[in-house]
Amino acid sequence: MKKTAALVLSSGGARGVAHIGVIEAVLEAGYEIKSISGSSMGAVVGGVYAAGKLPEFKEWVCNLDKIDVFKLMDFTLSTQGFVRGERVFNQMKSFIDDSNIEDLDIDFSAVATDIVNKKEVVFNSGSLFTALRASAAIPSVLKPSVINGVELVDGGVLNPIPIAYVKRSENDIVVVSDVNAAVPCVKPDIPESLDDKGRFAPLVEKWNSIFPKNNNKVKRLSYFELVAKSVDLMQDRISEYIIEHSRPDIVVRISRETCSTFEFYKSKELIDCGRQEFDKSLKHALLGA
Repeated sequence: MKKTAALVLSSGGARGVAHIGVIEAVLEAGYEIKSISGSSMGAVVGGVYAAGKLPEFKEWVCNLDKIDVFKLMDFTLSTQGFVRGERVFNQMKSFIDDSNIEDLDIDFSAVATDIVNKKEVVFNSGSLFTALRASAAIPSVLKPSVINGVELVDGGVLNPIPIAYVKRSENDIVVVSDVNAAVPCVKPDIPESLDDKGRFAPLVEKWNSIFPKNNNKVKRLSYFELVAKSVDLMQDRISEYIIEHSRPDIVVRISRETCSTFEFYKSKELIDCGRQEFDKSLKHALLGA
């Protein structure tokens, strides 16, 4: 009997790139992925895979350095978020064609949050890119998506691990990839890009003013750090509850301290982390079976 898997990919900003490694490891373990549900960055990675474009997306994101990430941020003075969020999706459209979710070869669902009416919105049909943009709209950072007059923000606000929306068949294993886990993390020593010096110095200075590096000094949290940590804490508690009560077959836990929300220039290390953590989780599940 062919081994099949239903995959649930959590929210988590740049940490969600680790989902790529999880997907690759699931496939290498001999499983066919039959369905995917995702929230925020989990929706982006899952949707790209369902569209058959994960290799192209991986190549693109792994070649981003700090300056590239900064240039993808289309800053705005809007009171609803300081990044419009259109530039990155337009860049993705250069190598990933938009399509209707219902036409994908793999069953896929993305979750967003109707912030005014306080409810989840599930995309399982219609434009893939519309769904991904809505699901990934981090509150107060990216401007909300407005669809039919409804303001939609990040799916992780209400449902960071949307296991209820993955289509499951009798023989599937259910794999949850949680990149917001409260587990220890040994951060890799990532050398600064050579482009961080010289003529790019003003951009780097601007980056560090918005997304300051973590250090051991006690300091007041910036506006962005307050928002990010508040959202992370909220998602942690919701995630723990969902995992405890849904009891998936395999849970891949990747530390929320692995990187911050916009550190996409660490993609190669994040993907390796996803692969390694899935292998550990699978071995643990098999030993406990």
